[in-house]
Amino acid sequence: MSRILVIMLMISTFALASDVEHGSTDIVQRTVNFVLFAGLVWYLVAQPVKNYFASRSQAIADDLKRVQERLNESISLKKEALSKISEAEKFAEQLLKSSKKENKIVNDNIMSQCDTELQAVHKQYLSLIEFEQRNMVRNVVEAIIKETLKQSSETFDKKAMANVLLKKVA
Repeated sequence: MSRILVIMLMISTFALASDVEHGSTDIVQRTVNFVLFAGLVWYLVAQPVKNYFASRSQAIADDLKRVQERLNESISLKKEALSKISEAEKFAEQLLKSSKKENKIVNDNIMSQCDTELQAVHKQYLSLIEFEQRNMVRNVVEAIIKETLKQSSETFDKKAMANVLLKKVA
């Protein structure tokens, strides 16, 4: 039906657009010609223009949708990263507490080992002192016996023995 209307308008355009001067202004004919021209342009151009702007609007909407999806994805990744950071902080706190406990345990073990080693060294020192005292006594006794044996050819009495012992002890 619109095609028939367009054809009738085109025919009327040729009919009304004559070169004959009637003595009046041709404003009516020009107006009709303009309306017919505008209608024809509208008829021929309107649908492609509407399709172009509709496709352009759809492309912009699709781009906006993709950007929104990326934004939502970024927000979810940010939330995941923040949750991982908080988990890492909790793990670090737990690790710090456990390392302090282990440090105390190891320190206590080392201190107890040092105490036992110190006690062992002290016992060794005391036994060494005792050993050296026995050696010293043995050496003194040997020296006294040797001296007394040398003096055995002489008179060996209690006074002589006491003198020898006093000399060695002093």
